[in-house]
Amino acid sequence: MDLADAYERCRDLHRHHGRTYYLATRMLPAWKRRHVHALYGFARYADEIVDGTEALPPPERAARLAAWSDSFLAGLRGAPVDDDPLLSAVLHTIAVFDLDLDDFAAFLRSMAMDLTVTSYATYADLLDYMEGSAAVIGTMMLPILGSTDPVAAREPARQLGLAFQLTNFIRDVAEDLDRGRTYLPDAHLAEYGVTRDALCAARAAGRATPAIRALIRAECRRARAHYAAAAPGIPLLAPASQACMRTAFRLYAGILDEVAAADHDVFARRATVPHRRRATVAVRCLFTRPGTPLATVA
Repeated sequence: MDLADAYERCRDLHRHHGRTYYLATRMLPAWKRRHVHALYGFARYADEIVDGTEALPPPERAARLAAWSDSFLAGLRGAPVDDDPLLSAVLHTIAVFDLDLDDFAAFLRSMAMDLTVTSYATYADLLDYMEGSAAVIGTMMLPILGSTDPVAAREPARQLGLAFQLTNFIRDVAEDLDRGRTYLPDAHLAEYGVTRDALCAARAAGRATPAIRALIRAECRRARAHYAAAAPGIPLLAPASQACMRTAFRLYAGILDEVAAADHDVFARRATVPHRRRATVAVRCLFTRPGTPLATVA
């Protein structure tokens, strides 16, 4: 597979699996877009190895992830990766922007955790996982997006990755239960008198109990705190990248609005931002003057 085909494979993965973020990336200059698709494709392909092979025994899934990780690491050392559908695009993007390889190591570590870890005792434990699964995605993206002050923009970029990830965890409680996992920390469940069995019962019934809704409301507040911490970083991005990230910020935060509109019942339906609102947000962000501060997410 040549380089152009590898980038196209990454774009296809992004378009199919990351529709909200894919819409936002349409606002980037064309030359940046393919590099963002490459990072998304890398993350998604690893996720597919972990979650798309659930019929296989855990050791075999672990072996597949390890083999793919080894191929990636070999590619970093100059070995050919011609037989992989997307690694040549990822390796090219890493080389173009001199991305921090430690971020990729942290990401692969978190992906491996999903093969053996099914719950997290505390939020600190979950943050350790999200450091690799989410925060480093923000720092990988920053050199591609560009910034007038990369040092000041780094922590907001990390926070935005955490905000997006926690939003996914809140929206996808039911789907994660189907995979045998809970990403809401055990300590938080206990605080609201919720057990894993109660979550499974709500999944089966298709509706949340008052205690579960209270738990989800608290998790939404926690996610909004990450968005608030991320907001100062958007005006620090290169002007050509700001419309994209404003749109992604608003649409992902909008998922929390949809959760709230459903009275924080994440089992009744999957929270999605309506198409009309997506378009409205995208247009507004496109015409927002670069450098305009982002209002705090309420």
